[in-house]
Amino acid sequence: MTEEFMIGELAKRTDCKVQTIRYYEQIGVMPPAVRAENNRRMYQYSHIERLMFIRHSRALGFTLEDIRELLTLSDQPDHTCAEVDRIAKNNLENIQKKIRVLNIMEKEMKRMISKCEGNKVSQCLIIKALADHAIAEKIKKTSS
Repeated sequence: MTEEFMIGELAKRTDCKVQTIRYYEQIGVMPPAVRAENNRRMYQYSHIERLMFIRHSRALGFTLEDIRELLTLSDQPDHTCAEVDRIAKNNLENIQKKIRVLNIMEKEMKRMISKCEGNKVSQCLIIKALADHAIAEKIKKTSS
């Protein structure tokens, strides 16, 4: 007999919220659970594996659409992995773009903080720079 458990147990075993599991079922990335006689959702170990795949993929920045494609491809073990590679490379490019943006943000924050003299809030250059982008640009130019 296959072990079955309810949604709360699936959530606990995968460290995933019940609402998230229901959402994944609703959008079709998780297969629907079998319903018990009392109409409660009943899950099996295959659901844990699938949910862990989804959670790991999300942690790596894959979109839900990417995950849907990856799951479809994983169900075709003899299929070429060229499409999987394309999806992974696209995700890597997105991550690299985000890193570039974060590096720019880090530099800007460091510039603003370095210009702050620690006086009163009314004179705080950080507050002024956040309120007026032109001031932030001026700080940026004087720091370069």
